[in-house]
Amino acid sequence: MGKTRLEAFSDGVIAILITIMVLELKVPHDPTLAALTDKVWVFLTYVLSFVFLGIYWNNHHHMLHTVERVTGSMLWANLHLLFWLSLIPFVTGWMGENHFAPVPTAGYGVVLLCCAIAYTILQQTIIRHHGAESHLARAVGGDTKGKLSLMAYVAAIPLAFVNQWISDALYVLVALIWLIPDRRIEGVVGK
Repeated sequence: MGKTRLEAFSDGVIAILITIMVLELKVPHDPTLAALTDKVWVFLTYVLSFVFLGIYWNNHHHMLHTVERVTGSMLWANLHLLFWLSLIPFVTGWMGENHFAPVPTAGYGVVLLCCAIAYTILQQTIIRHHGAESHLARAVGGDTKGKLSLMAYVAAIPLAFVNQWISDALYVLVALIWLIPDRRIEGVVGK
């Protein structure tokens, strides 16, 4: 099977998730700045989640660029990733509406951790099929960024109950680590 259908489906799901998140931003009925400040937490959570979905979309695109042939296990691993990504609008709304309270902040971290694990599983499934000398395997190498992200999420979840701002800072840190598109794949595929 070619990868075009997998890419199109994944792109569509991510686009729908972003649409769901923006539709959850409720317009204030009061025409004052105070009404907007009441929505600041929801908006900040939306921005962070939009960035995360954009990062996944970008890196997913680059990763699939290395795929020569799609297998059934890749399809299931991709669906696994899309499942966890589909929960981002829910935890985004939960954390934003509750002003970054500890339980929703930890829940947000659990979903981000599961997304990262699912992405890693998809990545490893592709590498396993294409081999240790494949473009993706050479590009990813030891996957330091991926491991750092997983460790940050694992730390952020319990830290939400100590001080949720530490967890939020870790989520932003992970986003900043990945914000610049992953050039590792471009470098290897371009050679």
